[in-house]
Amino acid sequence: MSQDHYCVLGNPVEHSRSPWIHTRFAELTGQSLSYGRQLVELDKFHETLHRLQLEGFKGCNVTVPFKFEAAQAAQVRSPRAELAGAANVLTLRADGLHADNSDGIGLVNDLQNNAGVALQGKALLLIGAGGAAAGVLGPLLEAGPARLTVVNRTHDKATALVARHQALARSHGVALDAPAIETLQGSFDVVINATASSLSGAAVPVPASVLRPGCLALDMMYGPAAQGFLDWAGAHGAQGRDGLGMLVEQAAEAFALWRGVRPPSAQVLAELRRQL
Repeated sequence: MSQDHYCVLGNPVEHSRSPWIHTRFAELTGQSLSYGRQLVELDKFHETLHRLQLEGFKGCNVTVPFKFEAAQAAQVRSPRAELAGAANVLTLRADGLHADNSDGIGLVNDLQNNAGVALQGKALLLIGAGGAAAGVLGPLLEAGPARLTVVNRTHDKATALVARHQALARSHGVALDAPAIETLQGSFDVVINATASSLSGAAVPVPASVLRPGCLALDMMYGPAAQGFLDWAGAHGAQGRDGLGMLVEQAAEAFALWRGVRPPSAQVLAELRRQL
């Protein structure tokens, strides 16, 4: 049986667990495919996509720092990718590139199904306004929190992201705002770090007062890259969670999009945690 070929594109990418996850999904669902990782030079993203099309690849996941470029490169964008302005899933078809964004639904599924944290009526804080934050804001709003606050070191990026999502927020009855980070007040039920602060070892850019006792504090990174944020959360009475569950859940969404079958994400997440 011939195999279909997929990969993850990023820089850096050697740490990615996506090849193992998709290979395991394929084993558990009886799909014939190969999935690898490709390090892409910062100025060679479009060139790489063209090469993958010529080589007959069926799709790819996209990680930092190419999620905005992935959305721009596509001929067709899903409503999720269009709203986010960023894409982490590309399907390579005869009529061109189709972009989608599974980050947000992956995060929501991990929070609600794996962590057991209902988002309806809660107060959420999203730290960051880059590609990762853009990908999750829409699905977080659709989960129906009472309010959602976005903060970012560069305030203009946060206000632009919030402005693009304000109509969606209103339609779901969510109070959505983007205060300057130095004026941030109040505490939250769920705090989500979508910045690269953990990856670079930088300090958490918000005060510990944002953490309600026992709240959930999630870093989208996983492994050593998330440890600084998780240590900070734990030291201030919050329940820390890394981004491994989000990674598996967004991969499951992409796999279902590509293959038409939904893999057992909870099983694969449990297996992956045992490995790490």
